[in-house]
Amino acid sequence: MASYAEPVAARRAEEEDARAEDEDTGAQIAPIVRLQEVAVTTGEENEDVLLDLKAKLYRYDQDGKQWKERGVGTVKLLKHKETGKVRLVMRQSKTLKICANHLVLPTLKLQEHQGNDKSCVWHAADYADGELKQETFAIRFPSLENCRTFRETIEEITESEAKKSGGDEEADAAANLIQNLSVGEKGEEVTGSVSPKAESTPQSSSAENP
Repeated sequence: MASYAEPVAARRAEEEDARAEDEDTGAQIAPIVRLQEVAVTTGEENEDVLLDLKAKLYRYDQDGKQWKERGVGTVKLLKHKETGKVRLVMRQSKTLKICANHLVLPTLKLQEHQGNDKSCVWHAADYADGELKQETFAIRFPSLENCRTFRETIEEITESEAKKSGGDEEADAAANLIQNLSVGEKGEEVTGSVSPKAESTPQSSSAENP
């Protein structure tokens, strides 16, 4: 009889202890460290998103005469709510580091890659590194449809800006800078050479996993 009563008493004691733990004593425990909410800004708060696509970006290295990967992430076309200016911004997926940041001007001309209909190249005055630099970019999309959408949206913007400014001579000069450049598929060789002031003779060079 005693052997049966002991386990029952033990279970009752455990249940009472559990109920006591669940009871709200009403005591207020103040946190050791108080965290304040911090507003995080991206610089895009005053802009409307016209386009948002995943892509891989390359930059042409003038010194090494080759394409170098700039990052994999999301490319956006953003229109400012007050000025109406449109800029291209691309951030790396994991770090959110900016790898392209420039205005979409009437002078911007996209060129399709030789033998790669999912990619295109262009020349722009870019501010991604904190200073204005003339850069030649190449971008590759996972699908032909996305690449076509990107090109058509850019063309609509540049045509609209050209009507406002009424000038197109600089656009032709920018297009000459990227003529005959190409980014091949993974494992292929990349050919082409760029000069910031004049057309260049294509030269063979290798790239970093284009």
